[in-house]
Amino acid sequence: MSPPSSRASSRRQRSLIISVVLVVVISFGSLAAVLLAGWSPRLGLDLAGGLEVVYQPTTTASQADLNETVAILNNRVNGLGVSGAEVSTQGAQQIVVTVPGIKNSREVLASIGQTAQLLFRPALCSAPAFVGSSAKGAQPATATLPACSSGTELTKANLGVTPDANSANGFVANNVPADTNLASYPSTAPADDAAPKTVLLPQLAGSSPPRYLLGPAQMTGHSVKTAYATQLQTGAWAVVATLTGPGSVIWNNLAEASFHEIVAIELDGVIQSAPITQPTQSTFTSFGNSIEISGSLTQAEAQQLALAMQYGSLPVRLKALTTTTVSPSLGKASLQAGLWAGLAGLALVLLYVILYYRLLGLVVVSGLAVTAALLYAIISALGHTTLAPSFNLAGVTGLIVSIGITVDSYIVYFERLKDETRAGRTVRTSVDRGFASAWRTVLAADLVSLAAAVVLYLIALGDVRGFAFFLGLSTLMDIFITYFYTRPLVILLGRNERITEAKNFGIARGLAMESKVPA
Repeated sequence: MSPPSSRASSRRQRSLIISVVLVVVISFGSLAAVLLAGWSPRLGLDLAGGLEVVYQPTTTASQADLNETVAILNNRVNGLGVSGAEVSTQGAQQIVVTVPGIKNSREVLASIGQTAQLLFRPALCSAPAFVGSSAKGAQPATATLPACSSGTELTKANLGVTPDANSANGFVANNVPADTNLASYPSTAPADDAAPKTVLLPQLAGSSPPRYLLGPAQMTGHSVKTAYATQLQTGAWAVVATLTGPGSVIWNNLAEASFHEIVAIELDGVIQSAPITQPTQSTFTSFGNSIEISGSLTQAEAQQLALAMQYGSLPVRLKALTTTTVSPSLGKASLQAGLWAGLAGLALVLLYVILYYRLLGLVVVSGLAVTAALLYAIISALGHTTLAPSFNLAGVTGLIVSIGITVDSYIVYFERLKDETRAGRTVRTSVDRGFASAWRTVLAADLVSLAAAVVLYLIALGDVRGFAFFLGLSTLMDIFITYFYTRPLVILLGRNERITEAKNFGIARGLAMESKVPA
């Protein structure tokens, strides 16, 4: 029967082997999984190219309004299906939107930049197109809008809506003429398009009539819970919106009061649709909690409207200060140059540690390979979430800096082993004692680096946060790999006499010890 000390030693050896094997399996298994899934790091704007827009509120906004705006814009860009988009505040009153790797920058810009002030207004009368500010009798933009002239009001009596199953539209209605007096009045400017006001707004391009005079808004986009674009059986595009509980009550009251009349749906000063309420019915019927917005909508317009309705109205109006389309060529050239320089430097460092520490130098090489595999898998997986910033040149810099931190951890351990062997101990006894004292130094250094990365991430803006994030992630990997891979592997190697005492490449040779069989 084996003595208790032998059994304990055997159990410890098994645990060390299991630790090394598990780390290798987890690292390279994760790498294989992301490669098979076709995942890769989510590249940032400087590497993938794309669009960068800096917005500023038209009036001074509170921090709460800015935070809400950032959250809504984040939802919008994520709703577009683009990967790696980021929205953040810059300075006191600016919001920066970066969308890497896109081709349809105009459509993306139109969708994310909308104020999305969705208002439901009763139509008072239709109006011709504006004659132009230089035309005779043209009114200034500040002129008070007149009331609709006699015979042009879009009332239930004037419209005379009658359900008719034989009609193509399912109803017939009177053709109420536009109020020609409104031709000399310009459309209401976006800054004056307030919910309580009477406004003169255009329809989407190509719609008829071109404009409507609208009364104060009776419902806003805050009453909308969800919205999506869909194609009707007729082939036309529409938006189906689900209302909130209070929104359902507001809409039913508005629809009942405007039964067989026109309710215009306005988004950011443009009328998206101006339908007659339930024209195919002879009496009003409750809508429940959903409505359908249809009209002369294209697929892109329907999807854009649904997106804006889905993710809410911005609490402030924004104006674009700068719009920049970034080419990926410069960033990729810089990345390639940096990677080649980094690889060359890394190769020299690894060659040096192999020549200096012999077999222990190969431990450094294997440890860096395991760390690289695990880091690539984690960064690729994070690219499919919103938890991490995009992988850009700053992130690459953070990883390169972390390589120095990782190599330092090995050197601290190996130099401590040297101190133990110089004190007359064997390699077998030094590997445990050396790690115990080296671990305190390694852990302290890594925690300082991690704390610096966390503080920098919390207070920094833009690319600097990417540097801090990936530096912190790499530092956590160093702590994990050092304890669960480097420690057990070196201890296992140090207990093997043949490996320890190898003539030219053994551990004893790397620690500058006289070759001898341990007692």
